[in-house]
Amino acid sequence: MAAVGSGGPGTWSPGSVAAAASKHSVTSFQRRGPRASGTESGGSRLVSIAGTRPSVRNGQLLVSTGLPALDQLLGGGLAVGTVLLIEEDKYNTYSPLLFKYFLAEGIVTGHTLLVASAKEDPADILQGLPAPLLDDNYKKELGEDVHSHETPEFNSKMKIAWRYQLLPKMEAGPVSSSKFGHYYDVSKKIPQELIEASKWHGFFLPEKISSTLNEEPCSLTPGYMKLLQFIQKIIYEEGFDGSNPQKKQKNILRIGIQSLGSPLWGDDVCCTENCDNSHSLTKFLYILRGLLRTSLSACIITVPTHFIQNKAIIARITNLSDTVIHLESFIGSNRETNPLYKDYHGLIHIRQIPRLNNLMCDVSDVKDLAFKLKRKLFIIENINMMDDKDKYVSQNYSTLSL
Repeated sequence: MAAVGSGGPGTWSPGSVAAAASKHSVTSFQRRGPRASGTESGGSRLVSIAGTRPSVRNGQLLVSTGLPALDQLLGGGLAVGTVLLIEEDKYNTYSPLLFKYFLAEGIVTGHTLLVASAKEDPADILQGLPAPLLDDNYKKELGEDVHSHETPEFNSKMKIAWRYQLLPKMEAGPVSSSKFGHYYDVSKKIPQELIEASKWHGFFLPEKISSTLNEEPCSLTPGYMKLLQFIQKIIYEEGFDGSNPQKKQKNILRIGIQSLGSPLWGDDVCCTENCDNSHSLTKFLYILRGLLRTSLSACIITVPTHFIQNKAIIARITNLSDTVIHLESFIGSNRETNPLYKDYHGLIHIRQIPRLNNLMCDVSDVKDLAFKLKRKLFIIENINMMDDKDKYVSQNYSTLSL
């Protein structure tokens, strides 16, 4: 409690403290209420957009990836104005899940979606999004009654220990729609009414490119050029551009691009080692990044990097992305039968984390991450590469070698 003394600096007396407490009508054991949000003094200076929160590290506005565990690994979420690149797993089994989580989170939070694909109609992608698990649905799924253990004696004790109710709690399950980040049931599809109530834009390459298209000579393939023009049009016309503030309530544009760089986009980066259009993909990412930096938008892109033979191109793609995640599936590999990985379906590698307003990027300190589809949830865990016996042998070997 701060008290203002009547004397000079550093002079305190019981009388001055009591006078200050009486003047401001406070006590040393006053209970604090919830923090003001938005409408209170000081709150109006923060950008108040549904489904966002400021980063505790740098104040950058964040959106959820749709996977709370992944949000924590990325420092709280995906920064607005950045690109998240997902290196697809070999058989493209699990990377579409992260792609769909990102889009489903946008629908639940009321964000505008822009879905681009060269092989699947965006309308069909939205129909295949997982269903959100809110508090009530989660309790029904597990058949648990959270109030069954609450007794009058328990409630009276909690009234006495009201201070402990203010401590943050670990999220063990799905949360309500007012929270940042949600959980989803991959065994169920998102309700049709949510899709109909959402605002989204679709870019299906076969419908945008005709066989008689005559493009001006440039270093971009027609597919990339059309997509950039489409994204730029949505950003500027609907007010997501920072230089042209939105007339209505501010919102976030979530951009999802599926399997960028595949031959379906007219790019031969995955076909030959010395491709002619390698500069086309990197230039696309460079221009897209510039569009995102000055807009209220966030982008997630999946790329089949396992098909790209030229490692230099992969390095350029990584450098032109802000956040890079690589999914490694155990399907068809020796790790599928390895007892160390018997409870998991693959590994997830955090290649790069953005360091905004800086030329360098951070490398995640979190290693040995694995994922699995347990029941209806996609779970990311930190695994231990050695069991207790191996640790014991390793420690004894180190002692003997000394």
